Amino acid sequence: MSEFTVVGLRVVREAAISGSFSTAAENLGYTQSAVSRQIALMERAAGRALFERHARGVQPTDAGRVIVRHAEIVLGELENARHNIRHLQARPPGRLRVGAFSTAMAALVPQAIAALVGDQRARISLREGLSPRLLTAVARDRLDVAVVTAPEAPPPGVEIEPLLDDPLLVALAPTHALAGATSATPAMLREERWITGSQELGTTLLGAWRDPGWEPDIAFVARDWFAKLGLVAAGLGVTVVPGIAVPVVPPTIALLRIDHPSAVRRTFLAHRRDRGTSALRQAFAEALRDHVAVLAAQVRQRVR
Repeated sequence: MSEFTVVGLRVVREAAISGSFSTAAENLGYTQSAVSRQIALMERAAGRALFERHARGVQPTDAGRVIVRHAEIVLGELENARHNIRHLQARPPGRLRVGAFSTAMAALVPQAIAALVGDQRARISLREGLSPRLLTAVARDRLDVAVVTAPEAPPPGVEIEPLLDDPLLVALAPTHALAGATSATPAMLREERWITGSQELGTTLLGAWRDPGWEPDIAFVARDWFAKLGLVAAGLGVTVVPGIAVPVVPPTIALLRIDHPSAVRRTFLAHRRDRGTSALRQAFAEALRDHVAVLAAQVRQRVR
């Protein structure tokens, strides 16, 4: 009887992300026949098809999406195990393990780290991920500090401190009818075609401000921010961009504010309560807050 394997989980996840067995093979460094064989073994273990095959690629079935969700958990835990094995010895003085969600990694976190490079003793490691997983990593002492979005409730032992209320912006092609505006109401955006990171609205920034009864027209799903902005620049849709990502948005793309009280994303700094306040962590937190002010000025300058 076939069993689920780590290699198989990795192949299924990559195929689901890329939408193509051949692209998954290229990304993983496998042959296409090896990928097809792993998919077949995983489907045999699951007892049902994990992908729908189409002329232009593949799409996970309901069973495939279940496997992908569990693959994310299993592969994430294995990466944590590798990390913990590499760092069995006590951490040296001046080390800081920082986690952050993807758009915080674009400019906010790098600028804060840059402010600390003068301290040659500082060793900073980075981990990018979704906020719930970052909070779990802080709770399990795998991260010293994490920049996260508002949690419903932080894990026991984790303290969160407000960092900023990040405005949500809409990115448009320069030829768009609203490109010269500074803001737009949700009603003005109802007929737009949207580019999102997921089909599930609860996992996208659209869920923060969309009005009840309105179902957005999702034209494209792209996880990568450069892919989203490329689709926007080509005039294929619009997307929501957090204010902290403004420094990496090309000047050829127009930005406007969403005129709605919920069009903000609360951002926090998380750490364990029982770890005290190290000098390096405190310096990093201060650098983050300093750069928050810089980012706010950049948003005002870009969205006039």
